[in-house]
Amino acid sequence: MNRETADVTARLLAALLAADDGTRVIGRALPVVFPGVRHLSAEELREFVQDLVDATHDAAQLDVHATLHRTIVEWRATARVLADPALTARLTRPLPDEDHGEVTAP
Repeated sequence: MNRETADVTARLLAALLAADDGTRVIGRALPVVFPGVRHLSAEELREFVQDLVDATHDAAQLDVHATLHRTIVEWRATARVLADPALTARLTRPLPDEDHGEVTAP
């Protein structure tokens, strides 16, 4: 994605979000582009859209495309986990009360 394309995309998303029915329009369009969003809660969907807008702005204004790629990959992974109830249960269960000490920086 070149800078102009990213800028147009970022401005389009921002304009849609600001429009009276923009959130509804984006809500209908996102599952077509990102099918996994149907597994996200309403709050998670809002977070994803905001992250997508922010990352697209980064691509447009800072020429940093890794943020956009990472945002899409991370939210796709979240949707994948939420789509599998057994995996969601496994990953969200409480951890044991054991304290293994401070984690050092790599």
